[in-house]
Amino acid sequence: MPSINILTVHPPEEASSTVRQTFEIPLDIPDVTIEHVTTNRMGHIEITVKSTIEGTPCRQCGQMTTTFYGEDREIRLRHLPILGRQTYICLRPKRYECSNCHGQPTTTQQLDWYTPRSSFTRAYEQQLLLSLVNSTIQDVSTKEAIGYEAIMGVIDRYMDREINWEDLTQLDVVGIDEISLKKGHRDFVAIMTARVASETLILGVLPDRKKATVVAFLQRIPKRLRQTIRSVCSDMYDGFVNAAKEVLGKRVKVVIDRFDVAKLYRSGLDALRKQELNRLKQELSEEDYGQLKGSMWALRKSEADMTDKDKDVLVCLFEHSPLLQTAYNLCGELTSTFDTRMSKRKGKNQLRKWMRKVRESELSCFDSFSTTLENHLDDISNYFVDRHTSGFVEGFNNKLKVIKRRCYGISNVTHLFQRIQ
Repeated sequence: MPSINILTVHPPEEASSTVRQTFEIPLDIPDVTIEHVTTNRMGHIEITVKSTIEGTPCRQCGQMTTTFYGEDREIRLRHLPILGRQTYICLRPKRYECSNCHGQPTTTQQLDWYTPRSSFTRAYEQQLLLSLVNSTIQDVSTKEAIGYEAIMGVIDRYMDREINWEDLTQLDVVGIDEISLKKGHRDFVAIMTARVASETLILGVLPDRKKATVVAFLQRIPKRLRQTIRSVCSDMYDGFVNAAKEVLGKRVKVVIDRFDVAKLYRSGLDALRKQELNRLKQELSEEDYGQLKGSMWALRKSEADMTDKDKDVLVCLFEHSPLLQTAYNLCGELTSTFDTRMSKRKGKNQLRKWMRKVRESELSCFDSFSTTLENHLDDISNYFVDRHTSGFVEGFNNKLKVIKRRCYGISNVTHLFQRIQ
């Protein structure tokens, strides 16, 4: 592999004579020799190289030809910077004539360290991709003084526009979720992921969350891979749930995420809290009402995370609102059910028992949730089989949202898929 001496150090006169006045920097480009090095008027380093490989496969017959015909026009490729200065590799590719083909066509030699029609060496393209981590395309374009479209060209060359199913052997657990591409929860797209062993894979970014769109994507999954899916984790959106059942059938368990379920029943508790605090604000003195400060966070914490102050706030709150205490206990009971390992049958019975308790109570804050729970009871209780959740989906989607914010939004779903691989 060639190297190049580019920096001369001039030590003081009193310095030891053993100090090296030059050092070598690896060029990291194989199969070339360096002919000369210059610095242009912009201060950029230009390294002219020549190929050491003799011959090239004919573009028509594919046989190796070694009859030299001449050199093609010079190409200038940007390479990794040297000491902070832009560096370019200049090469005139060799051309060879094939005596085996009619008309003796010529073929231009292609070396492995650059891509035809690219303005960069492969090493520099890899550096650009690395620079895109936690940065926008515009950021890298500005820092490297490269056009936006040129960087997009690099992304297209290295990042697939869609999943290559041939690279996968199994899917195990598939996750379906949605994110909004625009502020204000507009332009929803569906994110398809899979959890294989301990790795989360991005399968696709769909242009919308319609059932027909999800069905079409699931049908594109090769049959051999569809047969490896054991569970599908989703929220309660019917478009996702029904699409999975239609394509994958009863063999695959559709699991409605327990944390989406928890969000719903806790929202019932939160609605009652607001209602009761509004009532107590009218009935209690300012001093007594002040003792309820922080009740929102105290109600949301698990018992293990509570401070003594949180416990005192809840004691005071429940003295004034026994109804809120009943709702709080019911929420804790349901959370405990999901935290306990049990069979699906037992879990379903526990959920039915909880719904009976709600009906027998004076509470109305859980009415909407109870209806939802009854309608999706089987899919919710599928959680107790293998305890799958959409945690891996949510964690992945949080990363997507960070990328989306840093890029000031990505409206093209293909580009979004490429950025999150």
